[in-house]
Amino acid sequence: MTGRLYGVGLGPGDPELVTVKAARLIGEADVIAYHAARHGRSIARSIALPYMRDGQVEELLLYPLTTETTDHPGGYRGALDDFYAECATRLAAHLDAGRTVVVLSEGDPLFYGSYMHMHKRLAHRYPTEVVPGVTSVSAASAVLGRPLVEHEETLTVLPGTLPADVLTEKLRTTDSAAVLKLGRTFEKVRDALAEAGRLDDAWYVERATTPAERLAPLKDVDPAGVPYFSLALLPSPLDQRPAPDPPRQEEPTPGEVTVVGLGPAGREWLTPEAQDALAAATDLVGYAPYVDRVPPNPRQTRHRTDNTEEAARARHALDLALSGAHVAVVSSGDPGVFAMATAVLEAAADDRYESVPVRVVPGLTAAQAVASRAGAPLGHDYCVLSLSDRLKPWEVVASRLTAAAQADLVIAIYNPASKTRTWQVQATRDLLLTHRPGTTPVVIGRQVGSPAEQLTVTTLASLDPTTIDMRCLLIIGSTQTRVTPQGQVYTPRRYPATG
Repeated sequence: MTGRLYGVGLGPGDPELVTVKAARLIGEADVIAYHAARHGRSIARSIALPYMRDGQVEELLLYPLTTETTDHPGGYRGALDDFYAECATRLAAHLDAGRTVVVLSEGDPLFYGSYMHMHKRLAHRYPTEVVPGVTSVSAASAVLGRPLVEHEETLTVLPGTLPADVLTEKLRTTDSAAVLKLGRTFEKVRDALAEAGRLDDAWYVERATTPAERLAPLKDVDPAGVPYFSLALLPSPLDQRPAPDPPRQEEPTPGEVTVVGLGPAGREWLTPEAQDALAAATDLVGYAPYVDRVPPNPRQTRHRTDNTEEAARARHALDLALSGAHVAVVSSGDPGVFAMATAVLEAAADDRYESVPVRVVPGLTAAQAVASRAGAPLGHDYCVLSLSDRLKPWEVVASRLTAAAQADLVIAIYNPASKTRTWQVQATRDLLLTHRPGTTPVVIGRQVGSPAEQLTVTTLASLDPTTIDMRCLLIIGSTQTRVTPQGQVYTPRRYPATG
């Protein structure tokens, strides 16, 4: 099997502008090839050096000449053709031996790059991939902070080696232009810009993005100091004045409250809508561990509270909105399932918050997360209950459990136990055992989605209440819920006829 050839663009000079892919391929390559003039110093190699490793084979492709004359029978072009053919032969030997070869190229490999001569001679013979890079034209525009083209404008890229009359005509008829390969052609390019009536608009950019970078109006540049790695740039001729500042708002913008579901844990459970709401917020309000799940943003103010302060938290959020803040109230899971959406809407019913809009952004629920890990236990009719008797009497909880059990619903149980509520799980198990067999599947999901995630599948009779706390969610199966030989839990979509 032959090796693989890569033409890798390195960008304009700053090693930090090398793409992630280019850096990876440079580090993985068996052979690193690069061109250089006869002094042997390669700009491409200096850019790639931070990503190279010890032990790689280096192939220096040394040009036999640059601008001087030659006695080669084919002249200057013939000498270079022979050079490129010899370079291709050297690289082919590595490829035939199964080695990965990366040919380095400043800028983009197929944009006035030396790599293209290797590509034309080798790409049809070996697996080949070209990795694009940031061009010198893009870099020049960036360091100047001037757009290249806008709307329907045309950008023309020209080599400075063109005849003067051709340069003049093309510069006269285009909107924007970049003229490369200055060096000895600089005076001709400057004269062409003047003849085209564009000299006053032209900029000179030398070695953009490197420590030796130089920017100047082109008409002020001394030709004696112009290197090959420089270019002339005509930016977009559209209005080049700075855009006006946005009008200052004398009145505070209306505030709002968005109640955001974070999902059960981790950023991968967060919906794009929730991410957008969090990014737009000026203030975050919530139970401290939930607020801490949102990456810090210096632009935002964070208001962290205890878990038992829902009503005060909701009023605080609404008060912030009254003062113009865009508030995100964060909840784990879905904010409308035993969470902050109801608390905020209850508080917002007060007449003084009439002007504050409240929006609810859903999140993936804990029941859905645990069910997905277990299989499909919620595949048929189910209900969701909270065992907490902090806001409702236990008698109501027990009556609802009884009704769900008699209806043979799968039951997802939130808030099963806490430090002060230690007997409800056992009471629930005992109550359900009067309606369902002890073999009924039970799923226990603990901190699903977090690094400490645990999932246990047991039976109703074997459920140990002492192992359950507030970090758990229980799913109690119906009489139809099954466990596969692989341990996955599901409730069939069809229910047997009762008549």
